Amino acid sequence: MNHTFQTFFTPANSGHPCNYEMLKEEHEVAVVGAPHNPAPPMSTMIHFNSETSVPDHAVWSLFNTLFMNSSCLGFIAFAYSMTSRDRKMVGDLTRAQADASTTKCLNIWALIVGIIVTVLLIIIPVLIFQVY
Repeated sequence: MNHTFQTFFTPANSGHPCNYEMLKEEHEVAVVGAPHNPAPPMSTMIHFNSETSVPDHAVWSLFNTLFMNSSCLGFIAFAYSMTSRDRKMVGDLTRAQADASTTKCLNIWALIVGIIVTVLLIIIPVLIFQVY
């Protein structure tokens, strides 16, 4: 029995990958009560390429389009964010990164101009009421 056990587990110990039937038989033998395999357990690691994480700033662009849309910068930023998302889906990462950079710049300017316009819309009426 010891000889059968060793011949059964030699493919797993030799470094070859196990298939489903071999793992199933190994589980059945372990349930029956045979000695356990001294080989370390195999694991699989999946690495995602970090280049594919190109931010498209779609939510920020949508916010600027709806609330801070002074001189249509928010809408233009939203259009660039959608093209960045489309290029990322196609796999054109260099153009997606360029469009994402343009989107970020347009969003910053839309936010700055929107805040300035909002502050001026609050300050100018206050100054007019103080004069009269």
